[in-house]
Amino acid sequence: MGNRLAQETSPYLLEHANNPVDWFPWGPEALAKARSENKPILLSIGYSACHWCHVMARESFEDREVAALMNRDFISIKVDREERPDLDQVYMRAVQGLTGSGGWPMTVFLLPDGAPFFAGTYFPPSDRFGMPSFRRVLSAVAEAFARRPAEVQATAAQVRDFLERPVVPLASGPLTPGLLDEAYGRLQRDHDPVHGGFGGAPKFPQPMLIEFLLRTSVRSGEPAAQEMANQTLRAMAEGGMYDQLAGGFHRYSVDEHWLVPHFEKMLYDNALLARAYLDAWQLTREPLFRRVAEETLAFVLREMTSSDGGFFSSLDADSEGEEGRFYLWTPQELRLALGADDAASVATAFDVTEDGNFEGRNILHQVTPDAPAVMAAARNRLMAFRDARVRPHRDEKVIASWNGLMLRAFADAGRVLDRPDLVSMAQANARFLLSRMRDRGRMRRGYKDGHATVSGYLEDQVAVADGLLSLYAATFDMRWLGEARGLLDEMLVAFWDDGQAAFFDTAVDHERLVVRPQDVTDNATPSGTSMAVDVLLRAGALLGQDAWVSKARHTLERLAPTAAKAPLAFGRLLAGLDFHLSRPIELAVIGAPAEPGTRKFLEVVRSRFLPNLLVAVAAADANPPGMPLLTDRRAIDATATAYLCEGFVCRLPTTDPAELDRQLERVLSHAA
Repeated sequence: MGNRLAQETSPYLLEHANNPVDWFPWGPEALAKARSENKPILLSIGYSACHWCHVMARESFEDREVAALMNRDFISIKVDREERPDLDQVYMRAVQGLTGSGGWPMTVFLLPDGAPFFAGTYFPPSDRFGMPSFRRVLSAVAEAFARRPAEVQATAAQVRDFLERPVVPLASGPLTPGLLDEAYGRLQRDHDPVHGGFGGAPKFPQPMLIEFLLRTSVRSGEPAAQEMANQTLRAMAEGGMYDQLAGGFHRYSVDEHWLVPHFEKMLYDNALLARAYLDAWQLTREPLFRRVAEETLAFVLREMTSSDGGFFSSLDADSEGEEGRFYLWTPQELRLALGADDAASVATAFDVTEDGNFEGRNILHQVTPDAPAVMAAARNRLMAFRDARVRPHRDEKVIASWNGLMLRAFADAGRVLDRPDLVSMAQANARFLLSRMRDRGRMRRGYKDGHATVSGYLEDQVAVADGLLSLYAATFDMRWLGEARGLLDEMLVAFWDDGQAAFFDTAVDHERLVVRPQDVTDNATPSGTSMAVDVLLRAGALLGQDAWVSKARHTLERLAPTAAKAPLAFGRLLAGLDFHLSRPIELAVIGAPAEPGTRKFLEVVRSRFLPNLLVAVAAADANPPGMPLLTDRRAIDATATAYLCEGFVCRLPTTDPAELDRQLERVLSHAA
């Protein structure tokens, strides 16, 4: 018989439904039982694509003797971090405070009131790796709770005090372009000039910092900023972190030169990286960047998209009990798939040898200039061969915030690349999110098997609004702008605190935790606060909502001086600061979105990387309310007409796309 997790929808929780552990999901039943029986809580947090989560499950949670200890001495709660980022955030910070590091699986021991007093991550089944066995940890914690309660309570009080402090100490100072320059200077010092990226191993892709570097190259005309971004994008695209056969990115590289990835594939990485490559292509027209952006979105369409328009969360790192097994090759497998001659060409181009470059097998990575052409010729046969293997598990949860990121990626790519099929996918996703995952103006967190059961967070609300803004820019359908406005209005009611003049990650009516989560740093995904700042600035300017802009500015005043000193943790916030400090570029086109004259103006815009451009389009007789860019604008001689303004100064309206192109050129020359 399964435990209580058998009633859950999360694939990660269901993986543990047949453990001999008497698992509870997080909720009132488990917390009440801990209080009534005065037992400590063993909180285990992980996610479906986590390799070491699977290892600890096999070694400990499936072991009946270990389970007996857990069931006797603890109330054991299992949490999917992707479903409950609030719990993950609070208790990960506790783990970091208690141990100096963090990660998953996360193992935290709590008092019955939820206050943590001991924590760690992975624990082995026997003493090894310099770590105590999980059994020894269980016995020691149970003994301390029973026999030294005053000591345990004192530790919990210290951790609670730690959790109530700001996540990052805040600097102060005025909002000036000097902050952007300071952030760029620090990134230059952290940049790896040999391999690209920032810092050493393990090396993460950092797409938000790439966006900031591309913005810096436009703002300051600094060629080094663009080259830092381009070098990193090329290195990732040619290395093993990118799936050379089927497209899409793995989570990160365990080495400094992008060869060996951690093999899980996450929706959010691919959303953010697709946009980074798209931006770089707009700026440079380098074919590699467009190819990788399109291949990444094609991978998402093929392997991570549901029939009703939602995007799935992740693909596991493991298959057949081995990390990366699905993605690795031997020379013999190449010969079976391609024949001797073509196999030799692929082996030469992608470094496939008898010795291997990863545990006796080979990670494909480009080592010759003709590697893309070689792969293009062999791809279909290699894909057919690989598809016959046991596939990694797919987590089919639909997470609102990650879908919002991917919605924006598809909408932006459809607009920039003039790909109506990508815009159609974005529209399908928007319809799904708004019809299946919105409840009275508030986004839900996750959706699976017909149910959206978990309350949404700040990042869910604002990421979907952000995607809808991009969908408006791709279609100029006022419906999407109206839906974004509704989400942002509700966001300010539920997540903004007037007393502290700050955003919180949980809604005002959310379950009370040890502390109310408020993480302002950008990590693998942008923080809710950073996205809120960026979206309120852009949507506020587009819709004439001065109150939205004011809240975003106040938030920047609290955080931007710190972001300048720690840019690795604030990539998305720095993009918002760049928008705020730059001279806004606004384009109004009076003409129906589908008419040829309007499309020619939009082609001029599409040909340039203009990260701080706002565009509004409406037919001459539409006159949509609440759109300052369109107010009192008329078509000249019943012809599509463009009005370009920069820094509150407007050029003469024009019906000539070539003149708009010249006006934009002058604007960009002035900015640089």
